[in-house]
Amino acid sequence: MNKNDVKRILAATDHTLLRPTATFDEIKKLLTEGMEFGCASCCIPTSYVDEAVDFVDGALPICTVIGFPNGYETTGSKLFQTEDALEGGASEIDMVINLGWVKDGLWDLIYDEIEQIRDLCDDAILKVIIETSELEDREKIRLCEIVTDCEADFIKTSTGFASGGATPDDVLLLCRHVGPHIGVKASGGIRTLEDALAYLEIGAGRLGASALVGLARPFFDEK
Repeated sequence: MNKNDVKRILAATDHTLLRPTATFDEIKKLLTEGMEFGCASCCIPTSYVDEAVDFVDGALPICTVIGFPNGYETTGSKLFQTEDALEGGASEIDMVINLGWVKDGLWDLIYDEIEQIRDLCDDAILKVIIETSELEDREKIRLCEIVTDCEADFIKTSTGFASGGATPDDVLLLCRHVGPHIGVKASGGIRTLEDALAYLEIGAGRLGASALVGLARPFFDEK
């Protein structure tokens, strides 16, 4: 691992703090790190979006989560959350799909929900969290097709709040089955720089993680 590898990892990382007890002082620390280390964005709770946008003053994209972490809110409530976040200045939206609809095979409802949120996002980046640890491969493949058809920007493995996070097998499967213009975000359980780089090498375009900046810091403290 060298400094260039670490810079590549950070440039693809959504530096994340979604713990329910997170304070704005902790969010400000996260944002400061995100700007200092050149992260792709900082991913934070919706309630802090307005303040975060003011704090970074255009120096860093602000990402937030919709329907998080369970995804079983109504589509109407997700649309309201999305509109509210965008009005607050969020430029990236990570939405959680309704997993019950997946298990019931209600693919049209899933498609319609993603499409409506995609329409609201306009120029904002939309990432669709499918919670791979809870799905069978055939369900993941079908969701790849839906996310591609809806023209979201990324399909994302995990919230980090379910029974498991990203795995190499899941990232490879998603990379194989999404369209050529859809990225894959590996998220959940990425706790080493080596794992982060491995996900990028197999095709992930974004990483969601809370630990990578801390692990990267020694590479920038070296004289």
